[in-house]
Amino acid sequence: MTEMLDDVSFDSLRQLVGLVDYDASKDPFPVKAMDAVVFVTGNATQTAWFYQVAFGMQLVAYSGPETGNRDHKSFVLKSGSARFVINGGVAPGSALLDHHRKHGDGVVDLALEVGDVDQCIKHARAQGATVLEEPNDVTDEHGTIRRAAIAAYGETRHTLIDRSRYNGPYLPGYVVKTSTVKRPEGAPKRLFQAIDHCVGNVELGRMDYWVEFYNRVMGFVNMAEFIGDDIATDYSALMSKVVSNGNHRVKFPLNEPAVAKRKSQIDEYLEFYDGAGCQHIALATNDIIATVTAMRDAGVEFLDTPDSYYDDPALRARIGEVRLPIEVLKEHRILVDRDEDGYLLQIFTAPIGDRPTVFYELIERHGSLGFGKGNFKALFEAIEREQERRGNL
Repeated sequence: MTEMLDDVSFDSLRQLVGLVDYDASKDPFPVKAMDAVVFVTGNATQTAWFYQVAFGMQLVAYSGPETGNRDHKSFVLKSGSARFVINGGVAPGSALLDHHRKHGDGVVDLALEVGDVDQCIKHARAQGATVLEEPNDVTDEHGTIRRAAIAAYGETRHTLIDRSRYNGPYLPGYVVKTSTVKRPEGAPKRLFQAIDHCVGNVELGRMDYWVEFYNRVMGFVNMAEFIGDDIATDYSALMSKVVSNGNHRVKFPLNEPAVAKRKSQIDEYLEFYDGAGCQHIALATNDIIATVTAMRDAGVEFLDTPDSYYDDPALRARIGEVRLPIEVLKEHRILVDRDEDGYLLQIFTAPIGDRPTVFYELIERHGSLGFGKGNFKALFEAIEREQERRGNL
């Protein structure tokens, strides 16, 4: 059981022990889990190295000119059940280069593992979704992948993948490739175990449209809603709703800007990404202190939280008993929040690329199924301080 705990998030464990009431046979678009987060970057070789060194991920597969792929390089990395695919254009005419010129480094595909690609596409088409790739088989010596794709917000897509007849390293056309990066002595086996949720930013007035899209097209259910004072500061504001698939292993918060005195983090993202896209990815860890320490030692920058957050008596009264003393959370700048199901610990990185767009959240859950509502004000104020430093507030 210990090995299992190391490989899945707490929310997945709830499903394993039957705490999420879900019947896949009644789901018109049954999603099993996240398959991969697929990135387009300006330099895939260096980006893949960064994720190995700074995020502790293991390189497991590769496609590129050496394997017959003349268009681009693609590196597949894993940490527990989380899979990242890092793509970068090689051929001067590669469409990936055009994408990168417009958006910079970012997420192009939130790929989903499904049991029946054809059923999902049939339902999606009937509900008006744009099918980008018709169901098709791709085969090599390791077996056959069944796949298709539909359009989501901006230029994001959801590739649907059935892996039940395949045992290769990733997809046909990829070869096994292993990391040469050596982990520091005493470092954790892995820094995170799973993808907890992926957050999308959409244009003003489009959040409800995309919530309804996930409800209607993909059978997702609404988990949470944050509007008004819940999710605003004196200067900037946004609105957010969360949708998830039936077993709650795939969660997509969706944000849109709200009218405020100054430019919000969502406005900044939409401006610099040049449209809607995936803003941040939350990574589930079993030991947030060890993870943050290792990532900081590797040079990853995290948003700061003022001492006043931890010194506020109301915080101690609100969160109750947690596994780490407030003094330890303060030392590492970890945020804490509690809801009716339990509590969570979380922290956010600064944007990891040149543009102020994509960043990461680390989250350690202890029963809580929430998203740190009690920390929104502190988080947004930290983001605003960074925006002001960039001249974008």
